[in-house]
Formats: sequence, structure tokens, C-alpha cells
Amino acid sequence: MALAFLADKNISYFTIPVAFVAALWPRSFSAFQGPGQKYFDPAHPRTFASRLEKSDLDKETVAKILRAEAASANGFEGLPIFAAAIVAGNSSGLSNTALNSLSIAYVLSRFVYNYVYIFLGGNRNLAGLRTPVWFAGIGSAFALFIKAGLAKL
Repeated sequence: MALAFLADKNISYFTIPVAFVAALWPRSFSAFQGPGQKYFDPAHPRTFASRLEKSDLDKETVAKILRAEAASANGFEGLPIFAAAIVAGNSSGLSNTALNSLSIAYVLSRFVYNYVYIFLGGNRNLAGLRTPVWFAGIGSAFALFIKAGLAKL
């Protein structure tokens, strides 16, 4: 079976740093490369958005960079929930299959979320796709919590 690797070894703890990279990637896109790099001040990183809004960049570019910043912030906001869910799942003795499939689903949802938010978010007809993608990711983390709780009843 193609997905048999999910049961072999528990890789769920390794997905936490991958989720961190998924949260950091939009910041690298917005501030450390491309047109936003010129306006990012490492001494005052929280002024990035206001510096962008005063920049000479076109509105569409500024909007895309600001969406990348928002995607990054959203990733970091969800990271503690995900990490706690991984710990809860492991400490309750969930199966490798459950731990691996749900943690991988979360990480994949974060990369998809970033793409949808940054590159499709400017299109009002497609911007709404980010909500179901977000729910898929947070749902994976909540599923770990629920499974962990049920395992300890």
C-alpha cells in the first residue's frame, strides 16, 4: 500500500519544525527577497507594513506583500496549537498512522493556505478559498486533541 509509511515510524514531532518553516516562508517572500526587501528594516521589523504603504511600489505589489505578511502571522499564531496537539497525541499513545497523517495534513494545509492567501488573495472570487483550507489545517490539529482525549477516557 502506498501510504504504509504512515504506520512505520512516528514522524509527527518532525512536522513541528516544518510547520515553522511554512509560517516563516511568506516572510522570506515578502521581506527578504524581491521588491519588499528594500523597505524591510531589520532593526524595526514591525514598521514594515507602514513603510510599504508609503513606498513607491504599485498597489498590487504592496497588497501581495501585505498578504504574505498576514499569512506568516497566521502561521505563527497557529503554531502553538499545532505543537500542543502533537504533544497531546503522542502523550496519549495515538497510533503512528493517526499522528503522521494528521500532522502531515496540517503542514500541507499551511503551504496551500500560504499560496492561496498570497497569490490568489487578490482575486475576490478566489480569496475565499483560504477559509476552507484554514479549517482543514486547524481541523487536523483539533482532531489530534480530540483523539488524544478519547484515548484517555
